[in-house]
Amino acid sequence: MNRYIILLLMCCSGGWTLTRSASVEAQTQGGGTISGHVRLAAPAPANPIIRLRVDPMCGKLNEGKRPVHEFVLRSADGGLANAFVDLEGTFPKAPVSNKPATLDQRNCIYTPRVLGARAGEVLKVTNNDPLLHNVHSQSTQNPFNFSQPQTGMTRDVQLKGPDVMMRITCDVHSWMVAYVGVETHPYFAVSGADGSFQIAGVTPGPRTVRVWHERYGQLTQKVTVAAGKTVNVDFSYTGNEKPSKTRLQELTLPLDDPSGVEIRLVSAK
Repeated sequence: MNRYIILLLMCCSGGWTLTRSASVEAQTQGGGTISGHVRLAAPAPANPIIRLRVDPMCGKLNEGKRPVHEFVLRSADGGLANAFVDLEGTFPKAPVSNKPATLDQRNCIYTPRVLGARAGEVLKVTNNDPLLHNVHSQSTQNPFNFSQPQTGMTRDVQLKGPDVMMRITCDVHSWMVAYVGVETHPYFAVSGADGSFQIAGVTPGPRTVRVWHERYGQLTQKVTVAAGKTVNVDFSYTGNEKPSKTRLQELTLPLDDPSGVEIRLVSAK
């Protein structure tokens, strides 16, 4: 069995990017599986083009391309990508993985945009670009702020957590944003390009499943997990929801910043 459940996230067409969910080996043997989809019932709003002229080197790396802010990625049948799905509650202790969660800076964009990790694990951040990037966590649970001025540089960050959701930015390039859900347990996943997700090895019993999306906030549902069985649960956003104040600071995203998108944070205690 593979060490990790792998969700393939396709950004637009043809190409696949790897994103990581929960460790299967760390999950309870004899548990059940929660499977489902996250959907957006409304048409997806247009994702604005990233204006790269603030850094000509970023423009050169993306020559011939028109990268966009991936605020909302919706498939033709309504599947919503980049939604973080996890379980509420307490669970038996499970060992954390000795393999790091990975966040790359490539072509002046964080990849993946959303990922999950365990408290106690390492987040490995790599600069794949021949220019300066800054890696700035907005979190109070897992604060860090460091620069990576050269290609190939890596930095391991020990995640203390829990921290759902941790927001990471770049102080040099305002459009670069990534989110990391840091959990104390291994029961989480990130929805793929078709909106699908799966969480395996869940301890049997009644469970609350919650989903978070950066643009549409949080939804929850209750399910009952049985050993060796799969229970299906689907989430559907109407498109009228707002960013969740219960899990992340509210974002306001004016689109008039010549360097890309200016991010302003509004405290949401």
